[in-house]
Amino acid sequence: MDSAIKRIALQRIRTLFSLAGEIIHDDPVLAQRYVDVARKVAMAARVRLPREYRRQVCRYCKSFILPGVNCRVRIKQRRESHVVITCLNCGKQMRIPLRRRERSKP
Repeated sequence: MDSAIKRIALQRIRTLFSLAGEIIHDDPVLAQRYVDVARKVAMAARVRLPREYRRQVCRYCKSFILPGVNCRVRIKQRRESHVVITCLNCGKQMRIPLRRRERSKP
């Protein structure tokens, strides 16, 4: 029964994030409300947001961010290559490391 609850919660989270992505251009407040509800569903069901959805939420202000709308995405080559996502609502930056694929030895 616990796995059924988690499966239903993940379906609802996917639906809410897709609705938020569709409506952010017309009504950003409603899109933020959808994301808030999706986060609450995840917390209530004790399930983590999938990685693709975690990256669409600012770690600091918890706002819904979409590249080209309210965040800036850059690739940096310093030290290790990484992606820098800048939230244009709060101005904070999130860094995501890029790992190279390891070659298999013949």
